[in-house]
Amino acid sequence: MEKTYDIVIVGAGPAGMTAAIYAIRANMKVLMLDRLSPGGQMINTNEVENYTGAGKLSGAELAIRMFEHTQELGVEFDYKTVIDITDGGPWKTITCEEGNTVYRARAVILATGTVPRRLGVPGEDTWAASGISWCAICDGAQYCGKEVVVIGGGNSAVEESIYLAGICTRLTIVTMFDLTADPKACDQLRKLPNVTIYPYQDVLEFTGTDRLTGVRFRSTREDATERYVTCDGVFEYIGFAASSQAFAKLGIIDRTGCIQTDSHMRTSVPGIFGAGDITVKHLRQIVTACSDGAVAANSAANYVESLR
Repeated sequence: MEKTYDIVIVGAGPAGMTAAIYAIRANMKVLMLDRLSPGGQMINTNEVENYTGAGKLSGAELAIRMFEHTQELGVEFDYKTVIDITDGGPWKTITCEEGNTVYRARAVILATGTVPRRLGVPGEDTWAASGISWCAICDGAQYCGKEVVVIGGGNSAVEESIYLAGICTRLTIVTMFDLTADPKACDQLRKLPNVTIYPYQDVLEFTGTDRLTGVRFRSTREDATERYVTCDGVFEYIGFAASSQAFAKLGIIDRTGCIQTDSHMRTSVPGIFGAGDITVKHLRQIVTACSDGAVAANSAANYVESLR
């Protein structure tokens, strides 16, 4: 028998958990689903220092605090992999992989986030979140006065490299092509005295025994020169993949796979809302994800009330 809810939230990162808190406080019957442990990409961050009022703590610690908050309020949670969402007008159908479990809800909040693209080279999994990071705003401060390598040459890579160059002693940029970011930003980066740029390179390996110690890479040009750069940390900016496969047929995503929403976090499908990193947005941070979740929950609760 199908279980029914007022609001089903797909994804238990900061956006999803905040949405759950706001939704249940609006007297909604709420279910939160995630195939992995609550926290999303937040649990891969060693240190969080910019979440208001929390001080310095690990992403995993913050995730636990958020999840415990949802449980204190009575939010239902289940480990489920959502594989399909169908719009049936006033009722939405959510189908999960495990046992073909099906839920029905008046409203659905999609907060499935994104996954950083990885290079897939030796050492990457070993030092992920412990030397290799995907967010300089989150983790850059711990490399003050140290040597850092940035992988990538797009807007995110260049903008965050300018920030990192201001706190690091030496910054090395390794990119598959040349810098492809805004020309003004590229010019600004190239003028910095502690920055070295290696364009047209393939990363071969991240090295280290007890900690990350360096990056080995090779030129894609005819000479195929191989180089090795020592470092204390690496930041990868080679794009991200939106976790939107389960609801692609709803017609609410753009060409990058992200959800298009308005300022109320509403999609073009009534009763379907988006929140967090999965949405089209400029700044992907824990605090902005939480903000999205609160707005989405408020909008979803109002929508459910309108159906009663």
